[in-house]
Amino acid sequence: MIKKFNTNNLRDFYILWSTQSLSQLGSAITGFALTLWLYEKTGSALSTAALTICTYAPYVVMSIFAGALSDKFDKKKTMLICDSLAALSTIVVFILYKTNLLRIWHLYTINAVSGLMNTVQQPASEVAFTKIIPKAYYQKTGGLQSLSRSLISIGNPIIAAALYGYAGLDAAITVDLISFAIAFTALALFIKIPTDSEEQTNKDGVLKLAKEGLKYLKQTPMILDVILFMSGVNLIASAFNAVLPAYIIPNPRGGNSMLGIISSCSGIAMLAGSLLATVSPEPKNRIRIIYLSMLFSLGTENFLLALSRNPVLWSIGQILGWIFVPVMSTNQNVIMRNVIPENLQGRVYACRNTLQFFTIPIGLTLGGFMVDKVCEPFMLEHGQILKILTTLFGSGKGSGAALMLFILGLAGTTHCLLFGNRLRNYK
Repeated sequence: MIKKFNTNNLRDFYILWSTQSLSQLGSAITGFALTLWLYEKTGSALSTAALTICTYAPYVVMSIFAGALSDKFDKKKTMLICDSLAALSTIVVFILYKTNLLRIWHLYTINAVSGLMNTVQQPASEVAFTKIIPKAYYQKTGGLQSLSRSLISIGNPIIAAALYGYAGLDAAITVDLISFAIAFTALALFIKIPTDSEEQTNKDGVLKLAKEGLKYLKQTPMILDVILFMSGVNLIASAFNAVLPAYIIPNPRGGNSMLGIISSCSGIAMLAGSLLATVSPEPKNRIRIIYLSMLFSLGTENFLLALSRNPVLWSIGQILGWIFVPVMSTNQNVIMRNVIPENLQGRVYACRNTLQFFTIPIGLTLGGFMVDKVCEPFMLEHGQILKILTTLFGSGKGSGAALMLFILGLAGTTHCLLFGNRLRNYK
């Protein structure tokens, strides 16, 4: 079926992209505020990381089947239902908090429910964007999507820290629910997403459709290898995310506000990278861009943060680590949208989600565990004896997190160098 686009062929994209981005900002604000609340309650990197683990666990386990569901059913209705249920879980948090009944296990459970909803919504959203974007605009719109993610990364830590500091958790949640209402109304009333005949007639079972997604990846080694490469990158990056609060918050020059500022620097870097991806000409070898950008990111940020005690250097490290992430994600999205048939994209994207992101809960668990149970005790016991350790990583609480950042720098660089040899085979 040939798509026809008029002069306003990006109208639906702009509406959907802007309102969904606003909703994502609201969700990110709530997520960051909950992280601050939880760290205040526990002081544990592992307990804080578990909040994100509970979000990603259902996402990883159920993604393959969720993608098959998204290929069977109407994309718009799927997105509306999933967003509504996720918003309902946020309302539950709000009620529990206002009645002083909110407990840590409540957050873990509710985050798991929200993660499950996102598991179904995400592949449906990916295919919905494919349906409303002309092929000639894939790189431009991919850059704009990276741009919005960058703005969210910049804004959500600062806004969340400010709201949480001055008005409490309930203020952050209120902003989240308002942004949801705007996005829901825009999608329900102003966006038309084309429906394929296959969606209306496909009677195949979810399990069969899921197997088709895995079969396609097996038959397309280029895409599979990029996904596996990125799964290793995500392992390192998620461990970093678990370690960062434990490094910044207890530092004498750190704290909650500084964590918000440092986290926002990654968003500033992604903003610059998104603009670069939007205006850059199409590269000759997208695979090479993906590999080199991640080698640069993992080979700079972890080392600079681990070995410095200066917030300015922390900020520079964040910028170096994140500036080429939008370039990587834009090129991966263009490859997938160009290569994967549209009628298979939901189930293949979902398989991608499982294979590429299953390392995130592992990395979060590993990062939190290593800080709490290995690196912090090690620095406490040996830091005063082995002076080189305190010279490199400091002393007191947070020095173990610095040691862990250094380990992640070594692991990330090694992964990129080893896997890069395989990726060089693709043009």
